[in-house]
Amino acid sequence: MAVFSPVNKEDLLSFLQKYDIGTLEKFEGILEGIENTNYKITTSKDIFILTIFEKRVNTEDLPFFINLQNHLAHKNFKCPQPITNKEGKSINILNGKPAVVISFLHGKKVGEATPQHCQQVGSTLSFLHQAAKDFKQQRTNGMQQSQWSNLFGECQGIKDHPYMDLIKPIEEELLYLDQHWPRNLPQGIIHADVFQDNVFFKDNQFSGLIDFYFSCHDFLAYDIAITVNAWCFNDKGKFDNDKFQSLIAGYQVNRLLSHDEKQSMPVILRGAAIRILITRLYDQLYHPAGAFVIPKDPLEYFSILQFHQTHNFFEVNI
Repeated sequence: MAVFSPVNKEDLLSFLQKYDIGTLEKFEGILEGIENTNYKITTSKDIFILTIFEKRVNTEDLPFFINLQNHLAHKNFKCPQPITNKEGKSINILNGKPAVVISFLHGKKVGEATPQHCQQVGSTLSFLHQAAKDFKQQRTNGMQQSQWSNLFGECQGIKDHPYMDLIKPIEEELLYLDQHWPRNLPQGIIHADVFQDNVFFKDNQFSGLIDFYFSCHDFLAYDIAITVNAWCFNDKGKFDNDKFQSLIAGYQVNRLLSHDEKQSMPVILRGAAIRILITRLYDQLYHPAGAFVIPKDPLEYFSILQFHQTHNFFEVNI
């Protein structure tokens, strides 16, 4: 979550008149995140989140995101539920951009994740994969492996920046992944963004998963790899095997990994690292002027990539 599009009180009041969610009492921008603009809205009835979708989100995908969250909530998966306005619409327009109001999840992200947190994250991820098996809508992953070179090409067009030393290693890694990326693994609906910012805990118990705006249809193992990279390394790229073991054990409570998934995971972990590395590099180089958010450091994920390039730990530990 983040704030890219400032909203004043007058505009917000006009927008909220279309909803039956009470009288506005206060609102504040949420600065964490990198994709969309988010505000915490407190009304006389409850607390809500307002999300304004920025240019990276294709508006044609919004019904998929909204319907998926409704589907999961009906399966007792803990995630935000979209709120409809008085006309029964979930997706509306605020200051010329599509926007939604969703329910507020109580809890907060953990400062320092423990293996116990990671076990819950793993079981949550496999619960999501299982709960979404009968979701009928499809969405192609707009950030799938075949698209990474295109995004990186936009980064290559900018010269003399602090991350020039990353260019050659990324070029080499993308070539490797083109040659080794798996083609036939179990697929389904994935969240694709299970970072610590998006997972809430209350009294050290999982209380909800937010931010479904990368969700799509892709390899289930890719979702696991993104999550492992996000939860099992510190900000210096140091791997924590206890967290990894707990996360995978938690995942296999609801779904067992196949032999092919285990065999392919070293490559998929590299791919999950390069995907975040490239998007963080892009966000550093194309950071919008006036945005109330600091883009994240790509070097963190360069360290994670380097670890996966030199350690094939997955099969040894599972």
